[in-house]
Amino acid sequence: MSIAHGTIMGGLSTVPNLERALNGYRDCFGLEVVEQGELPADLAASWGCAGNAGAPYAVLRPASGEPCWFRLVEQETHPDFKPTRSYGWAAFECTVEDVWHWPKVVEDAGFTIVGPPKKLENIEPAFIPMQVLGTGQEMVYLNQVLNDLPGTDLPRAASPVDRIFIVVLATPDREASLDWYSRRLGLERGAGYTLPYSMINNAFGLPADTLTTITMVQQDRMPIVEVDDYPSETIERPRMLGQLPPGNALVSLAVRDLDSCDVEWIAPPIQREGAIYESRRCATTIGTGGELVELIEVGD
Repeated sequence: MSIAHGTIMGGLSTVPNLERALNGYRDCFGLEVVEQGELPADLAASWGCAGNAGAPYAVLRPASGEPCWFRLVEQETHPDFKPTRSYGWAAFECTVEDVWHWPKVVEDAGFTIVGPPKKLENIEPAFIPMQVLGTGQEMVYLNQVLNDLPGTDLPRAASPVDRIFIVVLATPDREASLDWYSRRLGLERGAGYTLPYSMINNAFGLPADTLTTITMVQQDRMPIVEVDDYPSETIERPRMLGQLPPGNALVSLAVRDLDSCDVEWIAPPIQREGAIYESRRCATTIGTGGELVELIEVGD
């Protein structure tokens, strides 16, 4: 299967108990476990997170077979972490077949509903969104796609929960982040929107009509990163020394050529085996919002 430059190949979340988290991602969402064990020390080190070496972890994939992997790493919950209040990866947006199904079942599987399904006020909405928090306080959007947007194609689900098709970034400088993804990774700046963003307004106790500006990073008509302005009260992501950021911790993106990426690597690129890598070269860098970005070389 050909994988395009910029494709979201995975999202990694930290969870306090792997088996409990699998009750949600595997048994409820219907994702298939393709790898499970102890996190290799060299992989943890490549993320700058040597303290996670040996932690229980699992890799899951949608039943559709889409080239997108969900990774869960067991890690103690940081007492100061609150979702949607710090810089870094804020959410993973997944495409689902039937968004109205999930309110009936997710809470029994350990998820907390923070935004029930809601039809947007557009005349022809592109999707119906829903938001849940996992056991590690990771934010997952469950979006049923209805239509494409002008200039952007949105994927339809071919399994109950399918691929991650947008990752949401909270950044202290939206313009600097947009420049980083376009100039250093060869991606494109997409459309921008200014709107009342209920997730942010609720998290910070702001009036419901407070406006937030968001801008997409994309490749051709494929959305990738939603870069969001965040309030001045936003803090750096609290994290344990030498460990992954809590919650939505790391995103893996496909790139044509690692050597063409103008970034500083945490560790030099290396060819890796196993789920998600499949003998490809990869390496990890840090974006301007402090986010961990793992790049996987897929060629032309």
